[in-house]
Amino acid sequence: MTVNKRSIYYFRLFIDLLLLNAIFLLAAVEAQSFKILLTHSKMFILEALLNLSWYFTTNVFGFYEDNNKFFSFHFIDLIKNVLGQLLISILFIFLLKEDLFTRNFIIYYTFILTFLISLRIILFRKVLKTLRKKGLNVRNIIIIGAGSVGNSFKSMIDSNIQFGYKFIGYIDDFKTGPDILGKTNILDNVLTNHKIDEMIIALPDSAFNLLDNIIRIANKNAVKIHIIPDYFRFMSKKFEISMVGNFPVISVRSEPLDEIHWRIVKRFSDIIFAILVSALLIWWLFPLIGIIIKLTSRGPVFFVQKRVGVHNKTFNCYKFRTMHTAKGKGNKFTPVTEEGDTRITNFGKFLRKSNLDELPQFINVLLGNMSVVGPRPHALAYHEKYGKIVEEIKMRHNVKPGITGWAQIHGLRGDVKDEKENIIRTQKRIEHDLWYIQNWTIWLDLQIVLLTVWQMIKGDTKGM
Repeated sequence: MTVNKRSIYYFRLFIDLLLLNAIFLLAAVEAQSFKILLTHSKMFILEALLNLSWYFTTNVFGFYEDNNKFFSFHFIDLIKNVLGQLLISILFIFLLKEDLFTRNFIIYYTFILTFLISLRIILFRKVLKTLRKKGLNVRNIIIIGAGSVGNSFKSMIDSNIQFGYKFIGYIDDFKTGPDILGKTNILDNVLTNHKIDEMIIALPDSAFNLLDNIIRIANKNAVKIHIIPDYFRFMSKKFEISMVGNFPVISVRSEPLDEIHWRIVKRFSDIIFAILVSALLIWWLFPLIGIIIKLTSRGPVFFVQKRVGVHNKTFNCYKFRTMHTAKGKGNKFTPVTEEGDTRITNFGKFLRKSNLDELPQFINVLLGNMSVVGPRPHALAYHEKYGKIVEEIKMRHNVKPGITGWAQIHGLRGDVKDEKENIIRTQKRIEHDLWYIQNWTIWLDLQIVLLTVWQMIKGDTKGM
């Protein structure tokens, strides 16, 4: 499995690098001429940098990972890599003050690269699928264990012909059926007679006493072995295998923001975005909103509330006040669940509906308590209430809370009156938060920010 994927990876990388270098020369010749190119030898340094950049960015963005993606998703990954090429070309030409190979070269190079790599992707997928339909470049595989894990794996390879597996049958000591070839005592004969290339071991914990003998027989027949642990049902799709000394360790969840370099990238983007918002909006909008709040209701401009942040630490979260101060006192926790709540001021309704009440949280972003994007921070009373509904709630606090988030752009904001519906919404909201944490990328943050702004423009923020 691993060897075959590696071979396909290197083949695609080799073809793309050939295309990249051919396109570089073509674009350079079209922009000026081959003779002029030869007199500008530093352009060949750029060519080498573009090769290194392609190798680096394609690994970072997982461009060659075979995840059975639709072409549209693969094309987005391609655009990310092409943007990397574009950035390096512009910086190199600018720093070297290259006068000849400027706009024309860059336009030719990026457009031709995008077109030809897209064409290569389409052709490669079609050729590979055709070959495997004809039975070429496929591997015979058996599954040890016909339980739910084995059946799920079989369904997956049946529906993904591009993986290159031909399912021969199951081996199972406890079940019978049309796809079951027999028990483990005939495994040696099955491997020989059916010319098995690879074996998936999907045994339940109760049958793992058979493992030593199965592996011995597989090694004797030079059959590749892949084990799916029975406890894989507890894992997310982002699990990770690493070595601790001489021991292989499976991490149930892999969270990108565990890595310090990604935390630095996210923090840097938060600061830049907060400064831009301050320069464009906050300097004039803050005083305007503050004056209107003071003129329309009695009380402070800001509402400061203790909320739960990263690593379960509490912090002061800032919002514009949207409720009457005289009616919000007392220790009882009473969330806003409907638009007609009389505690909300007239101007407060507008602030909530437009999400402008959250604007002061950019102060929290600059202070480092919050991020622009992340799970919304819960008030202490909310945290206690929601913790009784979803046990995994503390997992949200592995990252900084955000002004907006994946759950919010999907309409999962605020509580509702119906308790059963509220429980369902809470579960969905936290599921969305955990998905965001495990799938974070800087591109996902950008997507969430753009969707949040679009919803604010449409007035479709689900705020109350």
